[in-house]
Amino acid sequence: MKHGKLALLALSIGLGLAPGAAHAEWITSWAASPVPPTPAMGPMAATPSFENQTLRQILRVSAGGEAVRVRLTNAYGENPLQIGAARVALLGADGQEIPGTSRVLTFGGNASATIPSGAPLLSDAVNLAVPALAKMAVTLYLPGETGPCTCHAVGLEPLEISAPGDFSAAPFPPQSTASMRAFLAGIEVDAPTGSATLATFGDSITDGVGSTPEADRRWPDVLAERLNARGGRVWGVANQGISGNRVLHDGMGESALARFDRDVLSLPGIRTVIVFEGVNDLGMAFGQRPGLFAALPGGTVTADDVIDGYRQLIARAHGRGVKVIGATIAPYKGASYWSPEGEAARTAINEWILHGGEFDGVLDFATALADPADPARMADAFHIGDHLHGNDAGYGALAESIDLSLFD
Repeated sequence: MKHGKLALLALSIGLGLAPGAAHAEWITSWAASPVPPTPAMGPMAATPSFENQTLRQILRVSAGGEAVRVRLTNAYGENPLQIGAARVALLGADGQEIPGTSRVLTFGGNASATIPSGAPLLSDAVNLAVPALAKMAVTLYLPGETGPCTCHAVGLEPLEISAPGDFSAAPFPPQSTASMRAFLAGIEVDAPTGSATLATFGDSITDGVGSTPEADRRWPDVLAERLNARGGRVWGVANQGISGNRVLHDGMGESALARFDRDVLSLPGIRTVIVFEGVNDLGMAFGQRPGLFAALPGGTVTADDVIDGYRQLIARAHGRGVKVIGATIAPYKGASYWSPEGEAARTAINEWILHGGEFDGVLDFATALADPADPARMADAFHIGDHLHGNDAGYGALAESIDLSLFD
């Protein structure tokens, strides 16, 4: 029996697995929801493709752990996606890789892998002590023609793109950069016993549009900092916001109802989700659709339709033992798609969120952002000038308004 255990341990190390990984308590420490590729639309370029190129992506995790694994995605790829090589490394305050933290990623013990069309791919675990709130670089070499990328459009960190070739072994001078997440869906860590994943599920306000790039000032980022400073249970915060997303209809990503199981309920360690979504449903149903939203599907909806959507998310989450916290829809009077009809629906929905008793907890984000002189408007100090998207101060106000006792 003793020799058998030693053989299994040797096999796990040979495959690049962290010892004990088969019994690890994994949580998601960082996430980005994939969206379908889009053609060029007005000022927006078409979703890019890559071939024989290396991509390097910078991110900040929330929770720390003793081992790490990376979740890749080819959810919307028309063809299998080849991963020629992959590597992770921790970064110091100067943005440079910390010596001794570089780890080659393997997949079932292999240094390369192919992700079938529509599928995710989880790397083997590697031993790497990851501090909470650490910066990390993920590098992927893509030897074949990828087709339009399964990407997340709002990266808020540069995507470094190489000249042709495999540059995965070390940082490289990028030939070009973009601002998106490419084929990267999550970072998971082996955290202490009792740790858990908190998903923040929403639209561009959760995605961080309007926050300072490369500064980690989205409200889920600030919430992660508060949870880490508090101590107690370790929480990994998975930001699953998609800009332009809606509860009821596809368009900018699949609808909340369509993507909830993949983007929330499938996360390792998921215990709680904050649902903060609905302003795009109201704006695009009742107001004038601005720019790129004009061609998206979906007609008029009612407050009851949105509430029924929330009820479906609650039922599906509760079926998996996941707690659901509802956040009121933020004020948006002055935004290009605001209307009195949409405002009436927002008021009715928020009244239900606050007093309907169907969520496991509530967050009054509307009040946190409102102009006291006109609660239908966001306070000028909290938005970027469009009366819709927060700035760093606004996102900070949201995070500071959250009662941390909801996450005991």
